[in-house]
Amino acid sequence: MASISSWENSKQASIEAEMKKMEEALEKKKAQYAEKIKNKVAIIHKAAEERRALVEAKRGQQLLKVEEEAARYRATGDLPKKGTGWFQI
Repeated sequence: MASISSWENSKQASIEAEMKKMEEALEKKKAQYAEKIKNKVAIIHKAAEERRALVEAKRGQQLLKVEEEAARYRATGDLPKKGTGWFQI
């Protein structure tokens, strides 16, 4: 009986050690995958910020162009020959 009991305990201990090793490996893989996902999110966020900056720069250029054109029309006293889309004479 004692030998069977000791055999059972040793097998159970080795199985538990193997299970613990597998759990640690799974936790490590889980952490690596989480890190990959965080990196992908950071890359997407960076790309979005760059695109926002481009859109803002383009908008600023268009606004400057419109302001310059308006100043030119004010200086000459002329009216634009083509309509602006929302107000036409």
